[in-house]
Amino acid sequence: MGEKRQESQPLAQGQAVPPDRTSWWAKMQQRFPTLQRKRGVALVAGLMILPLFGLLGLLALRNRHDSGNDGATGGTAGQALITDDTYFYGQSEPVYPSPAMTGVGAWADAYRKALDFVGQLTIEEKVLLASGLPTSTGSSGTLNGCSGNIDAIPRMNFSGFCLNDAGQGVRATDFVSGFPSGIHVAASWNKDLARDRAESMGLEFRVKGVNIHLGPVVGPVGRVVRGGRNWEGFSPDPYLSGSLVTETVTGIQSQGVITSTKHFIGNEQETNRQPTGDTESVSSNIDDKAMHELYLWPFQDAVKAGTANVMCSYNRVNNSYGCANSKTQNGLLKTELGFQGAITSDWDALHAGVASANSGMDMVMPNSKLWGDKLAEAVRNGSVSEDRLTDMATRIMAGYYQVGQDKDFPEPGIGMPVDITKPHDIVDARNISSQKVLLDGAIEGHVLVKNIKNALPLKKPRMLSVYGYSARSPDQWNYKSHGGVAAWTFGGESSYLGRDTQAGFSGHYFEDFSDIAPNGTLFSGGGSGAVTPAFVSSPYDALNARAFDDRTAVFWDFFSPDPDVASISDACLVIVNAYASEGYDRPNLRDDYTDGLIRHVADRCNNTIVIFHNAGIRLVDQWIDHPNVTALIFAHLPGEASGRALVSLLYGESNPSGKLPYTVARNESDYEHVAKPDLPVGQFERFPQSNFTEGIYIDYRHFDLKNITPRYEFGFGLSYTTFNYSNLKIEKRDDANTDEYPTGEIREGGQVDLWDVIASVSADIKNVGDVYGGEISQLYVGIPNAPVRQLRGFEKSFLNATEQATATFPLTRRDLSVWDVVAQKWHLQPGEYRIFVGRSSRDLPLNGTLTI
Repeated sequence: MGEKRQESQPLAQGQAVPPDRTSWWAKMQQRFPTLQRKRGVALVAGLMILPLFGLLGLLALRNRHDSGNDGATGGTAGQALITDDTYFYGQSEPVYPSPAMTGVGAWADAYRKALDFVGQLTIEEKVLLASGLPTSTGSSGTLNGCSGNIDAIPRMNFSGFCLNDAGQGVRATDFVSGFPSGIHVAASWNKDLARDRAESMGLEFRVKGVNIHLGPVVGPVGRVVRGGRNWEGFSPDPYLSGSLVTETVTGIQSQGVITSTKHFIGNEQETNRQPTGDTESVSSNIDDKAMHELYLWPFQDAVKAGTANVMCSYNRVNNSYGCANSKTQNGLLKTELGFQGAITSDWDALHAGVASANSGMDMVMPNSKLWGDKLAEAVRNGSVSEDRLTDMATRIMAGYYQVGQDKDFPEPGIGMPVDITKPHDIVDARNISSQKVLLDGAIEGHVLVKNIKNALPLKKPRMLSVYGYSARSPDQWNYKSHGGVAAWTFGGESSYLGRDTQAGFSGHYFEDFSDIAPNGTLFSGGGSGAVTPAFVSSPYDALNARAFDDRTAVFWDFFSPDPDVASISDACLVIVNAYASEGYDRPNLRDDYTDGLIRHVADRCNNTIVIFHNAGIRLVDQWIDHPNVTALIFAHLPGEASGRALVSLLYGESNPSGKLPYTVARNESDYEHVAKPDLPVGQFERFPQSNFTEGIYIDYRHFDLKNITPRYEFGFGLSYTTFNYSNLKIEKRDDANTDEYPTGEIREGGQVDLWDVIASVSADIKNVGDVYGGEISQLYVGIPNAPVRQLRGFEKSFLNATEQATATFPLTRRDLSVWDVVAQKWHLQPGEYRIFVGRSSRDLPLNGTLTI
């Protein structure tokens, strides 16, 4: 939809369809001569305006929610409500046919095996590979507890596929671990740890018999600050996300499990993500430059890393559904990036059978009446070519061979029982080797942003008071054996037992959603990205154990908004959260209840330490300058080791080393229109529009462009020690090809010379404090005709007191290029490139120049 060519020029964005006024008016004047006089014209105008006032009144009542969407295409008075999708035809460029897999590079052997396998299949068997099994999956399924299944082909000795969520661990089953979330990994800025996490997580998916891991997430990138799924991804910076998705894809697939990198593309808000009633999914209207430099960038890294599957998204892109968009799937992914794997739909994201097949989608999930028998029929009547069907099956099977699932892979779904309350064979996927990864990952994703009066680390306090709803374990941690969005299954135990997630999944986008999860500690967000670990360490559990060892007196109140506060406490910990879930966007970036609790405690305790489990950006200006708020930690979503990690940091057994992977503003208005999702308004009420008019200027790029001072900048984070920077070196490679445009062949990830190293930058980092700690040195580049600075390198160094290390940052052709929308290539411009190295995006003590 949205791609059909028109005889006339395509309409500009937001342009109304102009009526043929000359012909129509002439006919009316001929029939009613009075209309040839001014009095007649005024009479008609009056009659037309009267009912308009009534309609405007009804519209005002209907749009009672905030509809001030600067980024959305709003209707103006008099523009007709658009009721037909043909209005948008031509806005997304059609790219046909869908390119067949070529098996280049590292895929050659898998391609050969897949061709041989698929060559022996009937049309029905090829369709079977591309179509999920109906009524077989999840907590209401009959086959297993997998999120989706592809049926077996016994005569070919093929056992089928189990597909399962998600990015924080194996969801909705027993005897698995709860790993840190994507946002938590990003806050660690640790590539090695991201790889270790991915390998450990991939092993658990393998043991459970999961063939395709439904992750990692690099869409949303986090454009919409209140986005409900930002926590599943890494960061609004494409370089940071791309670096971490590279390690994640590589690590998971090293265990023989296929990654389905998602959600492709522009899936930046939950509001109106799916059609509801007579309203279509929201359209992310993205220009070519922003698409390449921001939204496509981390997917490009995932493809280069070898991801064998990509999941297409719910939303429309330039008014064509993501899973039926030939420009994004055939053009960007399969042609420009040379993607060799298969494209799988998000669950129930298929809205057109033939169109989706021809637009490049290869597998539907969990199933659809539009595929299966209908797909076979389409092939037989010529609507879809058999070559296209063969390519679907080949791409699907090539991933299977590429990661080695033809060799000793467990039976699909062997560890995924439909109902874990009933007797079943226990498959314990946990591995002792993962324990260190779980704890280190939880520790390093905490970010200390305030620490005054030597508040931290704690030193055997005699009296400790603990407040806040996120300190204790959830009131309930219990599987419910029924279909639908169960609290335990979808991460809702701490948040009204999944009430809001259930509403969001049902398409109720405008409910009175909660800002917090008040029923216990938060270590994961809600939805399909949630995790169901066999064990959870809450902050209070770990604090109580430490208090026992130190003989500390502990007081607590987890329920009261205005608790009694013992002012003689050595420290008062306020442990709270900011919740987010798939299915809806966060209602706010702060809440009165939590801010009031923090101020109440701070008014009575002169050493108030605030810890936020935040599933996204959380504003703090209501209380951050209170003189008794001595420390603030953004604890993000640490996974099962949450409490143990926090106590290790609070007591100085570990040194905070995380840094913010996003920008914390002073006021929500500082983010401007991208603070909140776009809503269906005006003439586009049935076809919601989200216009990405800011281009690439989101997060710190936006703050730099507008010269806005944030509360805490991108890349900021404190430590218990201090690091100095010195000895900046910038070296252009003598043998580097600095022609303005790449000329290399297309392989996985695009043209091969995009990855040629043009220059390298190095700097020395020294620990000048008293304790061991980790520092994340960050490289920013000021590219001509681009944002003033963009992240283009980072390294994490762990140093003893007085120890020094050298951080080295290679700069590739892509790192230094901008997207040329005319040439349709990455452009390496001649000129001066500013080089900055330092502690954060706004603390950059070293700077120099690279000349191209």
